[in-house]
Amino acid sequence: MTYNTFKKFTPKKLVHKFTDLDVYQQTLAVSVIIMKDLKPKLVKLEYPFLENLTNGAISIPLWISEAHSVRFDDHALGLGLLEKVMSGCNKMVVYLEQAKGVYGSKLEGDLIDDLVKRYHDARTKVFRLSKSWQKWYEPKK
Repeated sequence: MTYNTFKKFTPKKLVHKFTDLDVYQQTLAVSVIIMKDLKPKLVKLEYPFLENLTNGAISIPLWISEAHSVRFDDHALGLGLLEKVMSGCNKMVVYLEQAKGVYGSKLEGDLIDDLVKRYHDARTKVFRLSKSWQKWYEPKK
């Protein structure tokens, strides 16, 4: 009896630098979409929290890169930066949903919903990354 529903196991690509992290790539791609597609529309609509939204979008991949760099020297700081990333993802969801609520049909509903989903997914991946770092990179005693 064979089971065809199971996928063949393939190990994840090794991470040598922060740009290899899926969560970095995903959040950077979302920040590019926000700057390229969403920001011009929000500028025209005079969205009052545009600066917060754009700062948040670029801060998340920056914090991921910083956390990856400091995790060996200062384990607690690296994990703290991942906490900031998770918090930043939550804030971005709030800003995006607020913009959708205020402007509704003036914005592409699918774009906002897609960005919100991507930030939820990124937050989950960062949580798993944090748990992995806690497991493998315990602080020195």
